[in-house]
Amino acid sequence: MIWSATGFVLEVPSGAWADTYSRRKLLILGALLSGLGYAAWITIPSFAGFALGFILWGTSGALISGTYEAFAYDELAARDRTEHFPALLGRARSAGFVMNLSATLLAAPLFDLGGYVLAGVVSVLSCLAQAAVAWSLPETRAVENAREAAEPGVKAAFGNYLQMLRAGVSEVASTQLVRRAVLLVALLGGFLAFDEYFPLLASETGAATGTIPLLIAGTVAAQAIGGALAGPAYKLPAAMFSIGLAATAVLIASGALSLSAWGFLPIALGYGVMQLVIVVSESRLQDAITGPARATVTSVSGLFAEVSAIAVYAGFAIGSFWYPMSILVAALTIPVLLSAFVVPRALPAPRSSADLSDV
Repeated sequence: MIWSATGFVLEVPSGAWADTYSRRKLLILGALLSGLGYAAWITIPSFAGFALGFILWGTSGALISGTYEAFAYDELAARDRTEHFPALLGRARSAGFVMNLSATLLAAPLFDLGGYVLAGVVSVLSCLAQAAVAWSLPETRAVENAREAAEPGVKAAFGNYLQMLRAGVSEVASTQLVRRAVLLVALLGGFLAFDEYFPLLASETGAATGTIPLLIAGTVAAQAIGGALAGPAYKLPAAMFSIGLAATAVLIASGALSLSAWGFLPIALGYGVMQLVIVVSESRLQDAITGPARATVTSVSGLFAEVSAIAVYAGFAIGSFWYPMSILVAALTIPVLLSAFVVPRALPAPRSSADLSDV
């Protein structure tokens, strides 16, 4: 709850900050804060230490969420290369999943070698590496350079911040195309909460404890592949993504109801397709944004994605009083199936090269 509350409070305000300050520096700060959070867990092994770590981790997530997408898109726009954004975002997400998979496989050996302390130290080092990579990124946005050169006072800076906050929220509220895209991305993002329950589903099938990480690794690998395919799939018609989401619902539901470890094969396929649709939706949302507060608009989507995820959590929590995990996973794919009917109206059309050159 502490982690979620921190993200809720800071998600949109941090987006406005990313629109008025150096996005590269915020990415660096976000990485360092997450590293401090892990350090708190191993140096203050108490409730207070873990609470502090979750506050720092939640703050880090809020700073990076929305900031990276806006940063990458505007840097490409400065070079008239925004047509490469879907492929770039897909590759970045895929690389993230590969690193996630690597961390999962390293967890047990690290624990055996040095316990939680060694795992925590390696986690801190990974955050320092993340900060170093963020520091190496170029930042050439003309508007950013102009703002930093002006060096406004605190009052003027706060005025710029409020202006960007209003601009971002206003674009979401007043522009139908952007509003629908924001809500679609948020809805789909909430479905990623399913993977929190895959270990419980695997346990219910009778899989041995040592086998469960391998089954989960399959879903992560499928997401990496789905993200990598988002670039080539970017310009497909919306109907194809509707079919993909419908197939996702069928695959995950059938895999869950099979009550077999082999059921994780269709689950992984479905999760991979859903990741592809999510990356394409996020890319088209960036194309639809025309105002100056790109990070703020993206953060609004991130905020609603948290709400969507909490709805999924609530569904599992309430349903668990009466039904086993297999039934719950299958039942909660119904919203995924229904979202397939939303895609044709909510997913923005892909921009042509001529449109992208004007961004």
